Amino acid sequence: MRYAVAVLLIAYAVGAAGHEVRPGYLEIRAAETGFDVLWKAPMRDGMVLPIVPVLPERCRDLAPPSRQAIAASLIERRHIDCGPEGMTDASIRIDGLATTLTDVLVRIDTPAHSETVMLKPDRTQFVVAAPAPWWLISWDYLVLGVEHILLGIDHLLFVLGLLLIVTGTWTAIKTITAFTVAHSVTLAAATLGWVHVPQGPVEAVIALSIVFLALEVLRIRAGEPSLARTMPWLVALTFGLLHGFGFAGALAEVGLPAADIPLALLFFNLGVEAGQLAFIASVVILRLAWNRVGLGDPRRLAPAAAYGIGSIASYWVIDRTIGLF
Repeated sequence: MRYAVAVLLIAYAVGAAGHEVRPGYLEIRAAETGFDVLWKAPMRDGMVLPIVPVLPERCRDLAPPSRQAIAASLIERRHIDCGPEGMTDASIRIDGLATTLTDVLVRIDTPAHSETVMLKPDRTQFVVAAPAPWWLISWDYLVLGVEHILLGIDHLLFVLGLLLIVTGTWTAIKTITAFTVAHSVTLAAATLGWVHVPQGPVEAVIALSIVFLALEVLRIRAGEPSLARTMPWLVALTFGLLHGFGFAGALAEVGLPAADIPLALLFFNLGVEAGQLAFIASVVILRLAWNRVGLGDPRRLAPAAAYGIGSIASYWVIDRTIGLF
């Protein structure tokens, strides 16, 4: 069920380094005097994406901004004063966003007003207005979850590896459910601060989990004993715990305020599941189309898919391991 999509997915993933495009994050929080501004600009291949927040002209810096690179983001902190009007009716835009493929989550937090807005390439500015309703905030987090899984090629390759191994509808349901439950648990634990795991090693081991699945596909095709074939749900459960920490890294990198964590956790996770199910559905549809056209048994593509997936994941293992030093 699942092999026809392998070639297209592998071609798309070549040269990618899972989760390349992180969302930016702009937070404007009331301080004793003025406002504290936190700006997280995503970095790709060591270069900062050319996006810059533009605040109202009435806002001025009370101290020189500070900047530092952390993980895959450039962090800028400012302390500003916007006069007696403060953030009321303030127009905020992100220059350069229209020419990128990323989003920027904007958080306004003052005693009189709290608002969370997702800016996108087709919507690069907004005017601070009444607080956004909960359903609009929830929608933003849902979309962020869908985008994260669909742009997270390493997670999709792992799911594809599972589909290459399982046989039978019931086994597939148990396996995908185990993966979902596992990464939901660790996503919640990490986001709520119950568990702290360094993101760099997590990303490297996630890539290693894909290499493991690729090898298991080849072992199964060669008729060798395989734990992944006899108990694929156990493999999905074990590595799903690890992938959950990877999902949590996306929320941590956005830098969500504590007040939004429960809402973000729920709807981000729902978005991840929606994106995952959409991917699985596309694989099933392609399999049905393959059979209808009569192109032969799709299982003959499994070794080629395994070599392709394993090669890409091996590159990620090396690249992410080197990045730890």
